[in-house]
Amino acid sequence: MPWSTLISRFGRVLFALAIVAIGVETLICIYGHKVVPVIPWVPALPSVAYLAGTIFIVCGVSLLFQRSHMLSSIAVGVVMLVCGLAFDLPRHPDLMSAPWRTNVLEPIVIGGLAWIGSGFGGVRGWFQRTSNYLVAFALIVFGIAHFQVLTFIANMVPRWIPWHVFWTVFFGTAFIAAGISFTTGFLQRSAALAVGLMFALWTLTIHLPTLLAKQVPDNWSDLFIVVALWGGFWILVGDLPHTKTLDSGANSNRTKPSGSR
Repeated sequence: MPWSTLISRFGRVLFALAIVAIGVETLICIYGHKVVPVIPWVPALPSVAYLAGTIFIVCGVSLLFQRSHMLSSIAVGVVMLVCGLAFDLPRHPDLMSAPWRTNVLEPIVIGGLAWIGSGFGGVRGWFQRTSNYLVAFALIVFGIAHFQVLTFIANMVPRWIPWHVFWTVFFGTAFIAAGISFTTGFLQRSAALAVGLMFALWTLTIHLPTLLAKQVPDNWSDLFIVVALWGGFWILVGDLPHTKTLDSGANSNRTKPSGSR
């Protein structure tokens, strides 16, 4: 089995489990707080939050099965984009603010990744391009933010890791480069692998230790979101074509023998 397929399958499991965890946390917060202060994309309306949490759980479980994967991916993408654009965008109009990046762009990225990896049949061309542009835009904004609030992000790097400013600049540049890759289709598989690896490193070095030190709902939420991004990008490692552009990739998909990747 090719290494890319193994990484893609591992990413699919991570993504599915993270979506389930986000749904479970949403329901727990409704029960414990009567509102939803943890998952910022869902409005503090119990009826809406119950619906969103249930959809996340059902779709997350369904993502683990090939037969229901496409429909579940599309549903996750729709809910994520509705939560980000309809519920949070009007409240956070400042493009480069921290709430805009986290409350608006994170669900857009997760939703876009779900759509790109859905394999959505005959309209895959325009559907995939639209999703790519959404993800690319968010990645570029994430990268710019690393330079905009460089000191703040550098202080998030654990003390035992040297060169905090260097790594902040490095990851900011990597985000921008990955955004360009998703826009043009050039080396997109490598970009997906690299960005997933970045989120994997942040999961293990920043978010997991933070959660273990202080198990509060916000830290649980941060962990689930980062794991969803990690898994979502790694799903694409096995799904994206071996070509440099989206258009040529779409054509190669139509001409490849059945069973090849």
